[in-house]
This record gives sequence, C-alpha cells and structure tokens, in this order.
Amino acid sequence: MADINLQEIHDTLISVAHEAGRMILSANPTDIATGTKLNSADIVTETDKAVEALVSSRLSQAYPSYAFIGEETWTPGTQVTAAPTFIVDPIDGTTNFVHGFPHACISLGFAIDRRPAVGVIYNPFLDQLYTAIKGQGAFLTQGASWGLEGGAGRRHKLPLATSPRALGRLDTSLVAVEWGSSRDGVNYAVKTDVFRKLCASRETGGAMVHSLRSLGSAALNLCAVAAGQLDLYWEGGCWAWDVCAGWAILAEAGGRVVGGNPGVWEPRIDERKYLAVRGAPSGQEAIVTEFWDVIGDGRMEYES
Repeated sequence: MADINLQEIHDTLISVAHEAGRMILSANPTDIATGTKLNSADIVTETDKAVEALVSSRLSQAYPSYAFIGEETWTPGTQVTAAPTFIVDPIDGTTNFVHGFPHACISLGFAIDRRPAVGVIYNPFLDQLYTAIKGQGAFLTQGASWGLEGGAGRRHKLPLATSPRALGRLDTSLVAVEWGSSRDGVNYAVKTDVFRKLCASRETGGAMVHSLRSLGSAALNLCAVAAGQLDLYWEGGCWAWDVCAGWAILAEAGGRVVGGNPGVWEPRIDERKYLAVRGAPSGQEAIVTEFWDVIGDGRMEYES
C-alpha cells in the first residue's frame, strides 16, 4: 500500500462522484427506462448503467492498471482479489431513486488486499459527501454544491458527536435493517424472524430495540452508523459494491463490521452478510454478542 497514493485516489473519486451526481440529478426518474434483474423489487435503470459507464471510463483513464468491479457490469463468478480494486455501485438505492425518495447515492470504494482503503459516498439529492482514507479519519461534507462556506461545504469529522456515548444493550439502540429483493426462502424467514424478535417486548422474549430504520441504501445505512445516527445495521444479501466504501468510512469513524451470521468476527469484503456497529468507547463486542443471540440458530445463506 505504501507506493499507492491513497490521497490522490480519494481526490479523484470525489471529482468522479460529483460528476456522477450531476448526471443522477439531471435524470427524471419518472421518465427513464427501467428493468428488473432478480424480480420486480430488484430494479435497474438506464441511469445506473450510464453512471457506471462514466465512472469506469474516468477511473480506467486515471488508473489503467487497477481492477474495476461495478454492479452493472459484474458477471457471476468474478471475485474481489488482493489486487488494488475499485468497487463501485453507480446508484445505491435505485428503488428510492425511481420513486423520487431522496436517499440514493453513488458509492465508490477502493480496496487493497481485499480490505477497504478509501471510501467516497455522495448523495446528490441532499448534497452530502462522506469520505475516508485508511488511517486518516472519516468526514461528512454538506452543501458544497449548494455554495455553503464559499463552495467548500460544511465539513464534519465522523462520528458527529464530540464524545460518543458507550454502547448499551439493544433496548437502547436504533437499528437499521433492509428487506432486500428476495422475499421468500430461508433468508427471508431468518430476516423476518429477527426483525420480529428485535422489536418484541422483553416480556415476550424480544430485544425491544428503540426502533428499526431502512434507508433503502446499504451505503447510506453504513454512513449513518459511521455518523453515530444509527447504532447498528444488520444486512444480508448485499454485495461488495454496496459496502466497500461505507466500510472504509465506518472503520475510520471508529466503528467495525462483523459477520451478519453469528461467530464471524472478521468477514470478507464479499461476505454478503454483515453487522455494522458504530464507534463507541465501549460496548461494541457486547452488543454484537447480544445481537447474535437474537439471531439464535438462524443462518442466512447468501453465496458470494
């Protein structure tokens, strides 16, 4: 990693993210061609494909020797290797984008030796830019495109709290989850059972979390955990391009990612089953263990 200029890559990804953001904003989601992949809930638009083509072109010109994995051009069997690799989701939150719900983003990650090293996530609808470089912290810049602070935007170090509070039990936590596009089979059964147990009262054997949230974007869920706005995010079924950038940002904000199935403390970037926990002075391992106890004997079975 020593001979790779992570700062330069970070700056390039920010430039690409802003250019892609303008493309996303220029699209009219009510008047673009859409299709589906797995089923009617797994949507792809012509804008997803156009944005990925733009990103791929820019990055291949700037870094022709680095690998590229993007959601819309990925082919089954392609694996993340140890080589320096850009891992890209052109629009994370496509369903939100199609419905005009302003929680969609471009997610640009860079991994070395299968570990996230740089993350850039940009929500152009809210003009929120999340960034991180390994070993240099994570940041949220708001309103740069809107001209705040003379066009520099308002920059905040993550997490947003100056002194993050310790993590308590699940019954003090706000937890993000997602339904995913597969709505049957063992994975759906495990998810719905865990959702029910997370919300149920302690008197009936539940965890009684404060509530569940679904932003509809794995990348933005991870950013909210990094910011300290969510305590945990449990996910199964997403891909490396959904989590690479957000994982880099969360790690630099003091958070961690473990396996979405119990017992996996060091998940692969393409594990497809994750539990993200915010940064805190204490309590991370305890709340992970408590969450895994809620899952119990259930196991998600997504294959990478």
